[in-house]
Amino acid sequence: MNYLAVDTSNKNLTVVLNYNGKLIKYFNGDCGVNHSVEIMPAIEKVILDANADLKDVDFFACVIGPGSFTGIRIGVATVKALCLAYNKPSLAITSFDTIAYNNLEKSQFAVIDAKHNCYYACGYNKGEVIFEPAYLTKEKLLEISLASEITSFEQLKGLENKVYNVVDGLINAIEHKKHLLTNANNLVPLYVRKSQAEEGR
Repeated sequence: MNYLAVDTSNKNLTVVLNYNGKLIKYFNGDCGVNHSVEIMPAIEKVILDANADLKDVDFFACVIGPGSFTGIRIGVATVKALCLAYNKPSLAITSFDTIAYNNLEKSQFAVIDAKHNCYYACGYNKGEVIFEPAYLTKEKLLEISLASEITSFEQLKGLENKVYNVVDGLINAIEHKKHLLTNANNLVPLYVRKSQAEEGR
């Protein structure tokens, strides 16, 4: 199946286009807070590289979080707009999936740095979620992950973890989850905790 996928959930920016057997990847490992500026040029680049027409795409995929609140909203809004413009279904992939689907043989906790010695974490066993997404302190994470490897897309300060490639993880996750296509209206961000602005109210 042809698809276009985007990930703006963290400091990285990933765009993947699978089109008529061609797999075109765009990756910026340090996009920072410039997702809103860079996402459309990145999408246009992979389309040109594949000589593609988006009307021939079967679905659009988006990483829905957790991660950067602003980044997630940019990615979800962009993919929703594409789905509506081309009347196509959507596929939601979590940030945890982009880590865990690199290796489905191990029991692991996919972990994302949430700052201030806290983490977003989700437990997997052979691709199945066995611990629902949670916002955890370092102490709690170490307590519950004793029998599992800690994995992430970056080296986590103060933790021993395996670092995986989120581009490959995204592609693998899409292949395993593409039977879960849904209407674009059902594509919503995954917020494991409230934003700082909401917590300050």
